[in-house]
Amino acid sequence: MSTELDHLSRLVAKGKLSRRDFLGRASALGVGALAANTLLARAASAEGPRKGGTLKAGMVGGGATDSLDPGSWTNQVPYTFGRCWGEQLLDIRPDGSIEPKLAEEYDSSPDAKVWTFKIRKGVTFHNGKELTSEDVVATFERHGDANSKSAALPFLSEFESVKADGGNVVITLKNPNADLPYVAADYHLMIQPNGGRDNPTEGIGTGPYKVAVNEPGVRHIGEKYKDYWRDDRGHADQVEIIVINDATARVSALQSGQVDLINRVEPKIVDLLKRAPGVTIRNVPGKGHYVFIMHCNTAPFDNNDLRLALKYAVDREALVARVLGGYGTVGNDMPVMGGYPLFSDDIEQRQYDPDKAAFHFKKSGHSGPVLLRTSDVAFPGAVDAAQLYQQSAAKCGITLEIKREPGDGYWSEVWNKQPFSMSYWTGRPTQDQVYSVAYLSNAEWNDTRFFRPDFDKLILEARGELDEAKRKALYRQAGLLLRDEGGVIVPMFNNYLDASGPRVGGWADDPNGELMGSYALIKCWVEA
Repeated sequence: MSTELDHLSRLVAKGKLSRRDFLGRASALGVGALAANTLLARAASAEGPRKGGTLKAGMVGGGATDSLDPGSWTNQVPYTFGRCWGEQLLDIRPDGSIEPKLAEEYDSSPDAKVWTFKIRKGVTFHNGKELTSEDVVATFERHGDANSKSAALPFLSEFESVKADGGNVVITLKNPNADLPYVAADYHLMIQPNGGRDNPTEGIGTGPYKVAVNEPGVRHIGEKYKDYWRDDRGHADQVEIIVINDATARVSALQSGQVDLINRVEPKIVDLLKRAPGVTIRNVPGKGHYVFIMHCNTAPFDNNDLRLALKYAVDREALVARVLGGYGTVGNDMPVMGGYPLFSDDIEQRQYDPDKAAFHFKKSGHSGPVLLRTSDVAFPGAVDAAQLYQQSAAKCGITLEIKREPGDGYWSEVWNKQPFSMSYWTGRPTQDQVYSVAYLSNAEWNDTRFFRPDFDKLILEARGELDEAKRKALYRQAGLLLRDEGGVIVPMFNNYLDASGPRVGGWADDPNGELMGSYALIKCWVEA
C-alpha cells in the first residue's frame, strides 16, 4: 500500500493526478488525511518547485492610503507585498528559530549588549547597487530616529550606536537584549539603499520581485528580479495581489480561478468551502488575536472600573464557538498565550461574569450607551462579534451602541484614532516584541493609550534579563498589569484560515502569520 501511495503522490507532484483524487484513493486504503498530506509534501519537495507563471492572491487588508515605506505598514497587503520586494537581515522560521538572510552570520557579546552581523556579499538592490553595511546602518538609523513614525522605533530606541565595520554591522545597546535577532527580523526593517532616506516609498529592495505596479487599495504586481541572490524563493515569473476586502467576493475570486490564494476565510463558511472542487483550506494555529481596544486616556475609558466592566461583559466562549467556529481559543486580556516559551500558565482565566460587570459599571459612575466602532475588515466575523458582545453586555446592564464603519479608511480613520474600536494582531515571535510594539508608552502603535512607566520598566528589565526564570516572572507581572488595568480586551486567539486553489504548490504551514507568515507568494509556485 505504501509503495502504491508513494507512486500516486509522485504523480500529483508531476501534475498527472489531482490532489483530490489522490486523497480519495488514500482514504479508500485507510490512510488518514494527515498522513496523506505528508506524503504529498514529501513528493512535492522531491520533485522540486516549478518555475514560471503568475501567482495571484486576493487579500483583505489593503487601502488607498497604503505606502511602500516599510515603517508605515500596519496591515496584510502592504507587508505581504513587501515580502516580495524587500528583505531583512534575519528571518524567522516556522518553528520560531532564526534564519540568516541578508546577514549570513551574527553573534553577541556575553552580556548581549554588543551584536555583530556579517553582511552577505554579492547581493544587489533592484537598482543595481550592491548591498553594503552602510545601507544597513542607514536603515536602522532612519527607523530609529527619535522623530521617526516607524513602527520599529520602540525596538531601535534601545540602540546606543549602530556602525559599519568593513563588511560587518556592529550594534551596541543601552541595555542587554537577548532577543535582538528577532528585532533584526522585524518586517518593518526591510533594508533599502541608503536606508530609504532618499525615497522610502520607492519600493527598492533586495527581494525576488521588483515593484511593477503599485496601486494602493487596488492591486500590486511584482516581476521577477533576474539578479536575485538565491534560488529557493520567487519561483513564479510574476506575483500579484488584488485587494478584495469583501469576504464573499474574495471566495468567489478563488473559486473562479481569478486568484490562487486568499487570506482570512470566514470560519462560518469553512465547511462549505472545503467541499469546493480544487480548494484547500489552510488551518494554522498561531499567535494572532482579535481585540476590542479602549483608549485609557479618553473618557469614559480613562476609568478602570468601566474598562473592567467591559472586560467581564465579554462571553469569550460564545465568541470562539460562534465567530471562530471553534478555530481558536479563548483569550485572557493579554496579547500572549501558551505558545510563548516564557508564558505563565498559572494566571486565572477571566470569565464572563454579569455580576462583576454590573458591579464595576455602577462603580465607574458612567451612564448611557458605550459606542463601539467595527468593520468587516477589522477581522473575519468582526460585525457578528460586535453583535454578540452587545447581547452579552446587555445582560450586564451595559448598553453597547455598535457603529459599522466602511472598510476603506478603517485603518487610517478609525483604528488607533477612535477611543473604542475593534482590531486584530498577528502576534509576534517573542513577548518582548508583542509588548514593545503596542504597549510601551513610546510605541507608535500604542492603540490603547496605555502609558504606564511601571509597565515600561518591567518590559525593559525583562528584555535585558538573561536568567529565564527571572525573565518569566517579570513577564508575568507585566501581563497581570495589562490584564487588570490596561485598555485591551483579548477575547480570543484565532487560527489563521487561508485557502488555496488547485494551481498552488509548495505550501507549508507557518504559525507566524497569514499566508505562510506572508511568504506564500515567494515560497509557493504555480503547479500547472
